[in-house]
Amino acid sequence: MHEMAKGSNVGLAALSDDAGAVVVSLCWSSASGDGDADVSVLLLDDNGKVRDDADFFFYNNPAAQDGSVQLLGKQPTDNGSEDRISLDLTAVPQDVQRIVVAASQYGGSTFGDLDDLRVTVTDRTGEALLGFSISDASVESAFIFGELYRRAEEWKFRAIGQGYETGLAGLATDFGIAVDDESADAAEEVAAAPPEPESAVQAPSAAAGPVGIPSQADATSRTPDAPAARARGPRTAKKKVTLPKAPKQSLAENDSWKHARLFPAPSLKSDKERELRATSVLLSVMTEVPEFGRRLTAGFGAPAGRMQSFVEVTLPHGDAPKRPDGVIRVERAGKLWTALIETKTNGNPLKADQVQNYMDIAARRGYEAVITLSNDVALEGSPLVDIKTDGRRKHKVTLWHLSWAEVAHQAQMLIRHEGVGNGAHAWLLHELLHYLQHENSGCHGFQNMGPAWVPVRNGIDTETLCQGDQRAVEVVESWEQLIRQVCLRLGGELGQKALPVQRAKRGTDPHSRRVALADRLCEDGRLTAELRIDGTPGVLAIVADLRTGKLRTSIDIEPPEGSYPLTSAKRLLRLLNEAPADLHVETLVEGGNGPRGTLERLRPEPADLLPKDGSRIAGFRLSLFKGMGATRGSAESGFIRSVDDAVDRFHANVVAHLPTLERRPAS
Repeated sequence: MHEMAKGSNVGLAALSDDAGAVVVSLCWSSASGDGDADVSVLLLDDNGKVRDDADFFFYNNPAAQDGSVQLLGKQPTDNGSEDRISLDLTAVPQDVQRIVVAASQYGGSTFGDLDDLRVTVTDRTGEALLGFSISDASVESAFIFGELYRRAEEWKFRAIGQGYETGLAGLATDFGIAVDDESADAAEEVAAAPPEPESAVQAPSAAAGPVGIPSQADATSRTPDAPAARARGPRTAKKKVTLPKAPKQSLAENDSWKHARLFPAPSLKSDKERELRATSVLLSVMTEVPEFGRRLTAGFGAPAGRMQSFVEVTLPHGDAPKRPDGVIRVERAGKLWTALIETKTNGNPLKADQVQNYMDIAARRGYEAVITLSNDVALEGSPLVDIKTDGRRKHKVTLWHLSWAEVAHQAQMLIRHEGVGNGAHAWLLHELLHYLQHENSGCHGFQNMGPAWVPVRNGIDTETLCQGDQRAVEVVESWEQLIRQVCLRLGGELGQKALPVQRAKRGTDPHSRRVALADRLCEDGRLTAELRIDGTPGVLAIVADLRTGKLRTSIDIEPPEGSYPLTSAKRLLRLLNEAPADLHVETLVEGGNGPRGTLERLRPEPADLLPKDGSRIAGFRLSLFKGMGATRGSAESGFIRSVDDAVDRFHANVVAHLPTLERRPAS
């Protein structure tokens, strides 16, 4: 990989023979675990300005109509998070001369609060081409990491590392974006609706106008009890269709009447039937809904182009032909990109020999990728299957993994929050989501905690589990998969980014980190995790105590504004008026623990939250406790289900009622 210095540049063609499509990744970490930033991309003409506001891509405008730009979203790494951008350089309009890649912070945070700022560029096979680390960030709230620019029909990358104290609004204004900070309603009902009561559609206003960027002034001017205003998002002439949160009243006589479904699942009995049906349903929707198909394939290096998909294709392989579950082909400018699909459902594991066969077939036939699709969530440093790559082959095939939870997440984001091209597309995605969530589909996501789960729980209960036990490492990996799936589900439902917090230093070996966590599990019998969810005032913590069989969900918040400690305590209890009576509230004081109690006891006596010795209140910890499932279970029962229920209850009944300094808009 080519390491760059600030101000240097390099041609992509000199680094790769296939640089027509690249993925730009912005990385950072935070010692506190709650630091974060949002990426943005600007397409500039030869005057250094955007052609119009549609050339500005950020969290509320994540994709270009021509497929040249696609914000792929955040994914956790072992020491922070990574925000990825897919750029199909062959699809970039000829009058675009520069592509600026930037990021911004919000709520008064600066880039000096983040560590290990870095940008990397990879080609469509995932091979890293270049990297640029930034070490001089300080008070900037927006930062240009780098830019791609044309020189004599070649694309080059320049390492910039320049910041703005005026935030995203200042950066956008410099490049010709009209900024409007006034709040406005983002959506309006439209008449078009699919032929089912629960799938009516709505679309945002189609009137052209300036891009809405939330300002710090807007955020801080609200009182803690006031609901967050929705800021105006980017307006384009093309309507985006989303589904309403509340379905229309059903016309059925009673609950026994079942709606007709495009993709019925009740009759599925065998694993083979589930795999074939799931593959065919998914690939057909990807083909017919361009936004969805592009969303899933952009991260795999596929170009933006005409897509077709196939199932049960027979391909020669020695004496016994092989039949991958599916094939995706994308055509652009007379060139084909091809990926073979291997699908597993119902928690069945991927088989290394099957995947190896498809990798060999793809290499011989000149295909670009093999995509595995299963209930498991891939973890960094822990591949789901081990394969061998023949380095003598000139053609390189990349192995990618996609989980059913990620598929459902992307469908939810599009039809509930970001929108698609028309009502039919929204209805197709709605039917796909209904199919994925059906109990017979086998596509619920991460299914169980693995074969090591019961022995580890028994070992903790009998105090016979010793540090260094490999089974504890397996349980830690399963726990990380579960937490990432919780984040995907929450993010899709809320329309907000949700990521697990990692507090390891950059460069920490993932396996070593998991071994250390496994040793802690053997010692104290606890699995712990932290989630960072946009729009929440703190980090949501989850503790599964295997010794007591209890799940604890909690969040630490700063004391509400008030002249006196008692005023802060009363204000907090008013904010928690709708919270469950069994919510535990603990006062955090410097150097130790303060008073604590349940809401039921504290509501009539707010003064019981005040430290008896007059210590300064540093904050409050809000916690709910729940018993956890005793069996391995599935997505619908047992331990996994109890974790889902605990997080949902805590977020809906506690976190959602807490004020935030800033809530970013959803389209």
